[in-house]
Amino acid sequence: MSWPTLTDRIVAAQHSMSGSAISKAVCKATTHEVSGPKKKHLDYLIHCTNELNVSIPHLADTLLERTASNSWIVVFKALIATHHLMMYGNERLMQYVASRNTLFNLNNFLDKAALQGYNMSTFIRRYSRYLNEKAMSFRLAAVDFTKMKRGADGVMRTMNTDKLIKTLPIIQNQLDALLDFQPNSNELSNGVINTAFMLLFKDSIRLFAAYNEGVINMLGKNYSQ
Repeated sequence: MSWPTLTDRIVAAQHSMSGSAISKAVCKATTHEVSGPKKKHLDYLIHCTNELNVSIPHLADTLLERTASNSWIVVFKALIATHHLMMYGNERLMQYVASRNTLFNLNNFLDKAALQGYNMSTFIRRYSRYLNEKAMSFRLAAVDFTKMKRGADGVMRTMNTDKLIKTLPIIQNQLDALLDFQPNSNELSNGVINTAFMLLFKDSIRLFAAYNEGVINMLGKNYSQ
């Protein structure tokens, strides 16, 4: 089991002295420990997204700042924390990240210094592209496809033809970006990538369901014409 490094402890102490509870929680969720962010830190950040006196831009930007690290562990965990908040946090956070011109700019990220750095850097680049696409989908459609109502009276099953024609390609693009993550079983070798994989797996189930319901609706409309 790995433990927080001296650097992690110093940064956390600095945030404690400055009184920034959000920055401290983000720091603790994105330590150099080779494990997923701890639930208690993620739960606190989710709670923050629901507090009206909390600045969502400050929270999101603090997470984004952690992706400027040279450490694949810190950057990967910052992406995981952001994804977790996009899934379970207040929609205000999703609205903010979708409003940004750029979310993550990690296409050239490479950690040459750490064990597993080369391999994990590949997945960081792919993961960041997916989160960018997830934010873009929300920006274009004003809805999170992983959270919409499903079933016979759900959003995709009751959508009109014109909107379906615009919406289905957006879902397809998000699915394509998700499926590009594509690790094999040997590459799921640590708690960090495993945590990311589980979040992506949950998104994939919901995205496939939304897409399938849209296709069923479209086929039904064509059949009835």
